[in-house]
Amino acid sequence: MDTIICEADFPGVRLEDLHQRIAHRFIRSEVRDTSLHYMEALIGQVDRKNCWQIAEEAGDETPDGMQRLLRKARWDADEVRDDLRNYVVEYLGEPDGVLIVDETGFIKKGTKSVGVQRQYTGTAGKIENSQIGVFLSYFTNKGKAFIDRELYLPEVWTEDKERCQEAGVPPKVKFATKPELAKRMLKRAFKAGVPSKWVAGDEVYGNNLKLRGWLERNKHPYVLAIASNQCVRWWDYRQPPVSKLLSEMYSSKWERLSVGAGSKGERVYDWAWMQLPSRGQKVPKGFGRWILFRRSITNPDEIAYYLVFGPEMTSLQEVAKVAGKRWGIEVAFEEAKGEAGLDEYEVRKWDSWYRHITLSLLAHAYLVVKSVYSNDKKGAVRT
Repeated sequence: MDTIICEADFPGVRLEDLHQRIAHRFIRSEVRDTSLHYMEALIGQVDRKNCWQIAEEAGDETPDGMQRLLRKARWDADEVRDDLRNYVVEYLGEPDGVLIVDETGFIKKGTKSVGVQRQYTGTAGKIENSQIGVFLSYFTNKGKAFIDRELYLPEVWTEDKERCQEAGVPPKVKFATKPELAKRMLKRAFKAGVPSKWVAGDEVYGNNLKLRGWLERNKHPYVLAIASNQCVRWWDYRQPPVSKLLSEMYSSKWERLSVGAGSKGERVYDWAWMQLPSRGQKVPKGFGRWILFRRSITNPDEIAYYLVFGPEMTSLQEVAKVAGKRWGIEVAFEEAKGEAGLDEYEVRKWDSWYRHITLSLLAHAYLVVKSVYSNDKKGAVRT
C-alpha cells in the first residue's frame, strides 16, 4: 500500500489553517477572502504572479480585487508579519536556531517604484535598476523560513520628499543603512522571544561596528563575515587587517570540516580560528571573540574571514556550522522567488510592497512547514 499524507488530519499543513491565523487582520470579508485567493495563487501554477494573472487564477474577471488588497484595503502588513513569525517559530522553532540577515534585489524598470535606483544587487551580480529588500530568516534543523523584511530606501529617496510622498512613504521614515534595518528586525525577533543561539550575516553586516557592538552588549552571539581588509585589535595593540593575521597562525591549526550538504554534495572546507584579546575591550563576562578563517580545499588562496562573538566554551566545529548555515538564506530566496512569487509583483507604493512581500513570505513559510511536517509524518497514515 502506498503511504500518503492526509492534510486534514494534521493542523498547520493546509493553507486554509494558516489563513485562519491572519483572517482577523482583515475587517471586510471580501478582502479576507481575496487574501486567501492571493496566497493560493502565489503557490499555484500561475505563469507570472502579478495581480492580473492571480485574479484570472482566482476566477475574477478583473484584477480590481487583488489590486485593492495590495493598495487600498484596510489591513496592517506588520501585524501579519508578526503572525508569520509566530507560525514559523511554532513549527520550526528550536533553542539553537540561527537568525540570518541578508538582502536581495528586485530588478525594476523606470523610476517610480519605491526605493528603486541603480545599485548593486547580488541578484544580477552587477549594478542594475532595482529595489533592495533586507530580510531576516530563521534556520533550524527542521527547516528555514523568513520571519521579517524591510525595504531599503536610498538617501536619494529620503532627501526627495515629493518623490517619497508620491510613492506613499510615511513621513516618519528616514534613511537607514542595511545594518540598521537588520538591527530593527533582530530587535523585534529578540523581543518576541524567537528561540535562537546565533546571528549570522555577510560582510555588509559583519563590517558594521555598530551592529556588532549592539549584539555584544546584549549578549547575542554572532558569526559574521567580514572583508579581508577589516582591522582588529591584536595582542601587541596593533590593529592589522584580518588577512595579515594568517601569518601568525601555524598551518597545523587548520581543521577540515563539513558544514552540511549542498547541491553538489557535502560542503567541506578547511577551518581555523584565533581568539582575540579581551584586554582593553569590553567583553561581557563568560564570552569571547575570535577570528574565523575558511579556506577552500581546491584553491588554498581563497580565504573567507569571519568575526565571532560567543560563549567562552564555544567550539570551532559549532561556529563553522553556523557560518555554513548562512548559505541557507540564498536557497530560501530562490525558493521564495521561484515557488511563492516573491519577486513577481508589479506595485510601486510603499504599503503595496510590504503587503505583497509579507503575503509571499507567509506562502513560502507554508510550503516549508508543509514539506517538513509531511516528511516527519510520512508513513503515519496508510490506505
